[in-house]
Parts: sequence; structure tokens; C-alpha cells
Amino acid sequence: MIDQKHLEVTSYDGEGYLPLIDFESWRVAELRYCEELEVDLLKDMQKHDESDEVFVLLAGEFTLFLGGQGDTIGEIEAVKLEPLKLYNVKKGTFHTHTPEKGSTVLIVENRNTCDDNSPKVKLTPEQKATIKKLYEALQ
Repeated sequence: MIDQKHLEVTSYDGEGYLPLIDFESWRVAELRYCEELEVDLLKDMQKHDESDEVFVLLAGEFTLFLGGQGDTIGEIEAVKLEPLKLYNVKKGTFHTHTPEKGSTVLIVENRNTCDDNSPKVKLTPEQKATIKKLYEALQ
């Protein structure tokens, strides 16, 4: 067995988001399906004030929704992630996402990314309808 001071091996097979490795200023996490992120149940978008956030689809299907930058959610766009491509959501960009059952997404972000520096804005009924329409168009 390899000494863990030389190599750390970790994995995750649960639901939702879980940080797996934190080191100095960066973090690697996994995001998997969880009911609260189903497209019909999305409630808000968040932005990260101190970090870009990288998403890499490892398995399954995952839709990323973007809402521009600023103090309020702007025009909403959607992209269906392709496996093994890197999607870098820029610092200050509102976003949310819908991972499908059986999906796994790798996330790389600043280690200090938390609710204190990642404000959330509630989606309006119109924005929820836009997200659902965009999502259905990508299916």
C-alpha cells in the first residue's frame, strides 16, 4: 500500500456536492445528481465573488445555466456539458445547474469558496420558465 503522505486517493458515490481534496488555495469536488437540482425545483442562481469555477463532466448528462454578471441575474443561457471538456464559469457570473441521475461532474474552485463569498439570487417565475424552456430545448 502506498503511503498517503505521497498519494491521496479518494472517491465519492453519494448524491449532491462533496469536496474531495482541499490543498492550499484550491479545492477539487464532485457533484452528482440530487433532487433539489432538478430543473423544476431550481430556486436560485449563485455567483462566486472570489473564484472562477471549473466543471468537467465525467459521466452522464449535466446542464449548466448562466445568468450574466452584476448584482442581478441577466439574460439566461444554457449549455449541455460534453464529457471531458473544461467549462470555466468566470468569477462573478451567475450560474446554476441540473445534473441528471447517474452523472458525475468534477469541480475545481478556490478552497475558500463558500456562502459568504457566493451570493445567491432567487429566480423569478419568469426566469424559472426560461430555464425550463432552455433545458427542454437541449434534450
